[in-house]
Amino acid sequence: MILQDISLQLQAGKAKLVKELVQSAIDRGLAPEVILNDGLLAGMDVIGKKFKEGTIFVPEVLVAARAMNMGAALLKPLLVKEGIPSAGKVCIGTVKGDLHDIGKNLVKMMLESKGLEVIDLGTDVSAEDFVETAIAENCKVICCSALLTTTMDVMGEVVSLAVEKGIRRQVKIMVGGAPVTEEFCKQIGADAYTEDAASAADLALSFCQA
Repeated sequence: MILQDISLQLQAGKAKLVKELVQSAIDRGLAPEVILNDGLLAGMDVIGKKFKEGTIFVPEVLVAARAMNMGAALLKPLLVKEGIPSAGKVCIGTVKGDLHDIGKNLVKMMLESKGLEVIDLGTDVSAEDFVETAIAENCKVICCSALLTTTMDVMGEVVSLAVEKGIRRQVKIMVGGAPVTEEFCKQIGADAYTEDAASAADLALSFCQA
């Protein structure tokens, strides 16, 4: 079955092969949504579970995500044409004063693997940029990453600004990164802290579906 092949080759990180198989599935007339859900996302789901269990590590996830992105690039225009809505919209970034992006990029890939539309604000992102993007793009979730203890306070600023701008009840704010803890998350009034990228994606999806 071609969908199973797509999933298996994606898990193996064979980007070129995944792209060929996705094109072949399109040519056979399979619905883009089916190829996405039962092929690409099914494969990334397995990767996410293995990553959570600690049986695979960051390099394998990045290689699989690259394969997914190559396949998804062929499907995107077709999904747009058919008017298939994304599972929800999320904005993500590393907070102001912090230029680390490996963790953020990993979370972004996991979010996309759940069918979420992700607006990546990059690194060194101010509280204003997070909140203004969430308003302009109608995001359901804001994901803030920090790797330095000195920049964690910006996450608190994001929460305060969301309250000030009147969007706090519509938007969930998720925080993560090496120095961040559950306790800190509660302290600043954010909605959730997760230890790993796979858990973050699961939670963001559930927030978008709520």
